[in-house]
Amino acid sequence: MILDRLQSQLAFIREVDRLKCIFRQTILMDKSRRENDAEHSWHLALMAVLLAEHAREPIDVARVVRMVLIHDLVEIDAGDTFCYDEEGAKDKAEREERAAERIFGMLPEDQAAEFRALWDEFEAMDTPESRFAASLDRLQPLMLNAYTHGAGWRRHGIHADQVIERNAHIRDGSQALYEESIRLIENAVAQGDLKPAR
Repeated sequence: MILDRLQSQLAFIREVDRLKCIFRQTILMDKSRRENDAEHSWHLALMAVLLAEHAREPIDVARVVRMVLIHDLVEIDAGDTFCYDEEGAKDKAEREERAAERIFGMLPEDQAAEFRALWDEFEAMDTPESRFAASLDRLQPLMLNAYTHGAGWRRHGIHADQVIERNAHIRDGSQALYEESIRLIENAVAQGDLKPAR
């Protein structure tokens, strides 16, 4: 029984190594390449620890860390849907639901239920932890774009109003991080790194 449990956990660990091969649209700050999902998740976990004091409400930081570490595992199957891709967004939820069933289903039953509940909570953004986690998930790519002179925004012809709308949820998790996001967007427009609002 213990051996079966361990083998399930190790199979899951091998499977999620594939997250390192899922590339996002954001460019690393050194502009050498696109970021992968594993790097993104690690960055969010570190941000959760460092920036917890700025959460709008009291949060369980360890829960936020667990949430951000698993939030994109579904992209192993579903792929990374670019946040401004309206066509890709149409079936995103369905693709990710199927992926969550398969990937979390690889774990022992209790851990499968825990990971699935964390993923569902993140998606719902209905707890202080999930709202803060979602704020970080919005802020991190915004920062990568801002500090690479809009590399991703330029490549896709993104306008300031799209970025503002996409990142409005940051306010739900942290007023301070929301204000920083607006400052970054305004600076990007002023520097010509982001197209003005349409």
